[in-house]
Amino acid sequence: MVKFFIVIVFVLISSVSRAELFIEITQGKQSAMPIAVVPFAWHGAAPLVEDISTIVQNNLSNSGYFRTLAPSGMISQPTRVEDVVFNDWQRLRQDFVLLGRIDQTEQGYAIEFHVLDVHQRVEILRHRVRGSEGQLRDLAHYISDFVFERLTGVPGVFSTKLVYVTTNRERTQFNLNYADADGAREQLIFTSRHPIISPAWSPDGRQIAYVSFESGRSEIFIQTLATGQREKVAAFPGSNSAPAFSPDGKKLAFVRSEMGNPEIYVLDLSSRQLERITNHFAIDTEPQWMPDGRNIIFTSNRAGGPQIYNVDIHSKQTRRLTFEGSYNARARVTPDGRKMVYVHQSSGRFHIAAQDMQSGMVQILTTDTELDESPSVAPNGSMVIYAASERNRSILAAVSVDGEVKFRLPSKYGDVREPAWSPILR
Repeated sequence: MVKFFIVIVFVLISSVSRAELFIEITQGKQSAMPIAVVPFAWHGAAPLVEDISTIVQNNLSNSGYFRTLAPSGMISQPTRVEDVVFNDWQRLRQDFVLLGRIDQTEQGYAIEFHVLDVHQRVEILRHRVRGSEGQLRDLAHYISDFVFERLTGVPGVFSTKLVYVTTNRERTQFNLNYADADGAREQLIFTSRHPIISPAWSPDGRQIAYVSFESGRSEIFIQTLATGQREKVAAFPGSNSAPAFSPDGKKLAFVRSEMGNPEIYVLDLSSRQLERITNHFAIDTEPQWMPDGRNIIFTSNRAGGPQIYNVDIHSKQTRRLTFEGSYNARARVTPDGRKMVYVHQSSGRFHIAAQDMQSGMVQILTTDTELDESPSVAPNGSMVIYAASERNRSILAAVSVDGEVKFRLPSKYGDVREPAWSPILR
């Protein structure tokens, strides 16, 4: 038995009673695997506050990698492996069957689940987890991650979080929020009558850096999610913007504009020592660390238009990375460093593109919207979330790095933008 205890590192500062975001799948993989998630058996006194199997089914379906079967279409709904009739699932053209049971314990709940290969007629996964009542949704995300990784070979990100900025139509109230990767359990981090931009996660997922204009100019804050404590870390003369934590979490890259010329700086968060990284008459902005912690990619117009460059923070040597098109900006790199995603202008429209770091080949990932911005890569490197303009409002959308999976996360109540995907939370 593997015990699973989720440490909740987030404290509810202020919450909303309903989720702002909801997922709409617009395109899935053609090779999506058919899987039937049978409703889990419940052995307890009172009804569960969360429907575990439905959350798991929605997670797998919304990933685009799986095609799920609705319970109403099932011939039978077994809860034990020995009760599975493989011929039934073959008739329904299913590749896998996921079933389980939930038992009430003195400490909370124990969930045992199984995955069966319909064609091989064998059980291929068996796992058991435990948690409290308040962790039921977290347990469902854990089960989803476990099954997803075992069947696809790619780590799941259902247990991760999204941080984003919402604003009302009048743009008189700005909220920095975070939620589960499926949009559920939205919580408020910070609210202001002044703009909030550029949120960024610390590598351990415990803090958020962001830019606030509450004082009348741009300043960078770091906020600890567990306590709500805020610390102003960059309020230098001029503007302070675009914070990015180093891979070890010890440094913060950001843009400082003194005398009107934006440059890349690195702040040591312990010693508060400040180091200037770029020194050029052009605009240098939007820094992002490479996985090696030695290099930073950034946007600069030193070639006449926005392009992406790499700078070695020790030698200060700089080289250009993008050459296709006249506008490439806001770059983010997959955790393995193999691909770089950014905003690319094509035919007057702004789309999300992915570039292979070895070959330099560029693939346009989004074509169905006109103004895409602020890409953020999932911690498993498989998906990119970004802000898009749709019908005079801003929504969140996501696309896989191969362009095959697409989904939208519109807000029911206002505009949403500036998304940032959390690291995998332990």
